[in-house]
Amino acid sequence: MNLEKICSVIVSVYNEEDSLEPFYRHCIQSCEKLQELGYGYEIVFVNDGSQDKSAILLEDFAERDKEHVRVLSFSRNFGHEAAMTAGLDHAKGDFLVFMDADLQHPPELISEMLKKFKEGYQVVSMVRTKNPSAGLVKNVTSALFYWILNHVSPVHFEENASDFFGISKKVQEVLKKHYREKVRYLRGFVQSVGFPKTSIRYEAAARQAGQSHYSLSKLWRFSKNTLFTFSNLPLQLGIFAAICSGGLGTLLLIYTLLTRKGAPSGYATIVVVLCFMFAVLFFVIGIIGEYIAILFEELKDRPLYILSDSKNIEEDSEA
Repeated sequence: MNLEKICSVIVSVYNEEDSLEPFYRHCIQSCEKLQELGYGYEIVFVNDGSQDKSAILLEDFAERDKEHVRVLSFSRNFGHEAAMTAGLDHAKGDFLVFMDADLQHPPELISEMLKKFKEGYQVVSMVRTKNPSAGLVKNVTSALFYWILNHVSPVHFEENASDFFGISKKVQEVLKKHYREKVRYLRGFVQSVGFPKTSIRYEAAARQAGQSHYSLSKLWRFSKNTLFTFSNLPLQLGIFAAICSGGLGTLLLIYTLLTRKGAPSGYATIVVVLCFMFAVLFFVIGIIGEYIAILFEELKDRPLYILSDSKNIEEDSEA
């Protein structure tokens, strides 16, 4: 590359064979315009164990453009978060842009993100104003997720911030060194590290092909893990439940002493209260179990990802 400064575009790929060719064309066209801002570019594709022809297409891109295209291939599917982490670990740029290959993240906005970086911002979040591919259920649950997260977490998260974002090399080094959890939410890590931050609003385009790989069950697990990794408040529900239970028990005791009618007539009420108490108890135990599960994942200390192959990458490694 003739230009000293580089913008790294990190692209997570999982079974995107129908989208890759148009995405590659759009991305190259957008990245060529970065030269006007004084930046060269590299595109780091991370193949997250795709089972279609994505790997073949990525190898072709790497052969066609050895100067700009890098490819990392996983030994199996490790998930979107692991794919973005692999790109984070191997990107060489001064400014890093993370995006998906389905063209819902418009490549033409990369130059706008780079302009914000040149203005002095270290983190650039891309906030969706509209997502035509998401149905009513996903839009409602997404809004609810951010509302809950911002009420239980000490860190404020910008609503509808997507996996399309940009960070400086300084932020990259912080994330590489200090944010190596196994249960990951990279988008949240980026918003929690501090540094000068700004956002750009955009409309998500329709998917180029196929359907979203995030089912409702996957989104549930992802949301649950995010809440538990960014907040300790659920663990305090036991204290709140104990206070409520103690207060209710005291009221029942006072009622029984004042009535003095032998066996209380409210037998059904007592059964309902006991069932409610046990429900709260098991709910709190379940929350504790979720935290223990996260701790167990961290204690196992297995790699975030394993590389099986790479193209145009200086060093292979596993995290």
